[in-house]
Amino acid sequence: MSWKIKWNDIDFHTKYASMASVSRLSLMDNRRRASIGSVQGQIFARLCQYKGVTAAVKRVEKKYVDVNRALLMEMKETRDVSHNNVARFIGACVDPPNVAILMEYCSKGSLQDILQNEAIKLDWVFRYSLIDDIISGMTYLHGCPIVSHGHLHSRNCIVDGRFVLKISDYGLPSLRTHRKPSDGDSHYCSDLLWKAPELLRIASPPPKGTQPGDVYSFAIIIQEIVIRDEPYDLDLMQPEEIIERLMEPELPPYRPTIDDACSSELADVMRSCWNENPDERPTFVHIRSMMRAVTKGIKGKMNIVDDLLLRMEQYANNLEALVEERTVAFLEEKKRSEELLYRVLPRSVAEKLRIGQRVEPEAYDWVTIYFSDIVGFTALSASSSPMQVETIGDAYMVVSGLPVRNGDNHSAEISRMALRLQNSVTKFKIRHHPEEELKLRIGIHTGPCVAGVVGLTMPRYCLFGDTVNTASRMESNGLRKITCSNLLVRTVASGWLFYC
Repeated sequence: MSWKIKWNDIDFHTKYASMASVSRLSLMDNRRRASIGSVQGQIFARLCQYKGVTAAVKRVEKKYVDVNRALLMEMKETRDVSHNNVARFIGACVDPPNVAILMEYCSKGSLQDILQNEAIKLDWVFRYSLIDDIISGMTYLHGCPIVSHGHLHSRNCIVDGRFVLKISDYGLPSLRTHRKPSDGDSHYCSDLLWKAPELLRIASPPPKGTQPGDVYSFAIIIQEIVIRDEPYDLDLMQPEEIIERLMEPELPPYRPTIDDACSSELADVMRSCWNENPDERPTFVHIRSMMRAVTKGIKGKMNIVDDLLLRMEQYANNLEALVEERTVAFLEEKKRSEELLYRVLPRSVAEKLRIGQRVEPEAYDWVTIYFSDIVGFTALSASSSPMQVETIGDAYMVVSGLPVRNGDNHSAEISRMALRLQNSVTKFKIRHHPEEELKLRIGIHTGPCVAGVVGLTMPRYCLFGDTVNTASRMESNGLRKITCSNLLVRTVASGWLFYC
């Protein structure tokens, strides 16, 4: 019972690792994305810490597990698996309702993640190395008590930090539940695209699958590695339609279209592996011999160390390009954020917040505050559609003399602005009410006030004091013109004095 894990002993992280390819979900079109609405355990494997080891947790859709002799034997067989190209089985939790399997976690994600990540450049040496890792892992599984995988997929081919591919999600047939393609789950049907046709035609296929079935799945994975995409063109046929076509024994065998980029030798390997007759498919031992002819002249002189160094160098180059791309995107986003900040806050205040400085409230002896309102805006809004008028409000406030003090210029600046606005309003024509004249009511007052930043998540630059209230009252209680209080304005451009 050394395999048994208590749920409370598992230390979960808040992040998730993709065992079903995050990139795959992002590349799906809208019609397929709708079928992923109810994401289940087989799509994402949750990360955890168990006895100091990072593991991937796969939930099992079973309410109860009978720990009988057969299950104990399966646990022992799975626990005894040890190979460089096979992910290590850590243990399982069988305490309802938390039934889960813990497997070795590989930091680079699934093979499907890598293939569909356009930022990672894969030459043919790298691709053949991945294929060779699958062959090594499957040869071991077929030769040990596990016998066969049963549901080999590019999502359970995972890649560790050294770019070594490992086969995962094998064994333990007693913990697996069989579902039929007719259940209506589009995502489940897309998973069946890797399953051999003879197994699709069986109402209750063997939980462990078959060795020829694994060879068929391997050929579909080769197709993914060649084209770096889904094995079938899902723009032409839905997964359900493809499954129905594969299950038809009387029609010619339906297989993926081999891309022109694939060499003729590798294409022959694929055709032999997805042969309609399971007995005529090669074993993985034979496939290894066939692949030697495929890789002759490409990888023949490369030893393991050179292969590993090449993988790491390639990854480093890809990482540098990705970091540079992300840095440019970050700087552009940073610039947009700063511009937005400068629009909602004074530049001097925004600069302090940007560098993390605290903006203390500050008292100002003399500032001039402007308030304006559109006369009859409520009635205008009521007779207009949402597309014809902005309905969030018509009040407008402007202040001069803070946060940067400008001597006695604040009164002149606000007065000139008020006069120009009043003059511009008389010439403005309302597009959907051209017969109506737009009227602006303005209130101005000069005096002391206090200003400071309010809020942390959404900071706002606010003014406090009687000067603000007086200016607001001058606008709300004034006539349809500029109303001032305690204000002496000298307009230099016009050359006249304005007293209130």
